[in-house]
Amino acid sequence: MNLPGKIAVIGGGTWATAIAKLILNNTDSINWYMRRKDRIDDFKRLGHNPAYLSSVKFDIDRIQFSNNLNTTIKNSDTLIFVTPSPYLKQHLKKLKTPLDNKFIVSAIKGIVPGENMIITDYLKKTYNVPAENLAVIGGPCHAEEIALERLSYLTIGCSDKERAKAIADALSGSFLNTSISEDVEGIEYGAVLKNVYAIAAGICYGLKYGDNFQAVLVSNAIQELSRFVNAVNPMNRKICESAYLGDLLVTAYSRFSRNHTFGTMIGKGYSVKTAQIEMEMVAEGYYGTKCMKEVNEKYKVEMPILDTVYNILYNKRPPYAEIRQLTEIFR
Repeated sequence: MNLPGKIAVIGGGTWATAIAKLILNNTDSINWYMRRKDRIDDFKRLGHNPAYLSSVKFDIDRIQFSNNLNTTIKNSDTLIFVTPSPYLKQHLKKLKTPLDNKFIVSAIKGIVPGENMIITDYLKKTYNVPAENLAVIGGPCHAEEIALERLSYLTIGCSDKERAKAIADALSGSFLNTSISEDVEGIEYGAVLKNVYAIAAGICYGLKYGDNFQAVLVSNAIQELSRFVNAVNPMNRKICESAYLGDLLVTAYSRFSRNHTFGTMIGKGYSVKTAQIEMEMVAEGYYGTKCMKEVNEKYKVEMPILDTVYNILYNKRPPYAEIRQLTEIFR
């Protein structure tokens, strides 16, 4: 397999747009799948994504757009999936083209609802994609800062280091540094959990807890994350590296974090449904909370922050009372 070959971006949102920008800095052209033809038509007419990161201009002649997933996959060697995790199964139901001979990179920071599997596990089990043909993109990185060309960092996880490096090179640039890792599971589960913890941080912000408590919350969150990933996949990892702690920090604190924004609205008294409607974007942590709660029934790791967020979002417990109980166990 000659990597990365022809690269396809699967998805039309904020993160997909940022990744397309990075790849086009390093290659002549890309294939780009978007579900909605009207969005593609507007993109071609305007020269930018009409709905997301509209400040980023593209050379349309270097992009082969399609709203046919099979066409895009058939004509590509490397597929970068950047759809919200709740919609991945829906997109793949249209699939008639095999995936097992493609190199697949997941930039989805979520888990497959109903299956309770990280993306790479789902692709291995359902579509027979070999582990060495799967990679993940980890943070810390917000799409909005890619658009602004502010210095950012990504970690590429793959069991094959040479393949990880090929993807890293395809993304790297003057404002984007990359590193590689073999810890695919740790990066993926970390990306799911940091969204849950960002919701917790947002809830606390909405409840008017201060910076002192937020620091304690996040320090306990990274310990909780470490306990879980070590239970799932014990290995010699440094949890303070940017793929874990860095990704958690930027998601918990940044004004660009939709999970923090969602949590803030919950803390201020919004219902889950109202917060989702007003945001108009997917907060992955909402779905990740339920999935991780169910996944942890197998591992039985001590995860009080996850349990607290689950109680608030799914059991409709009062945020103030739930967070108050959490404060009593932190040190």
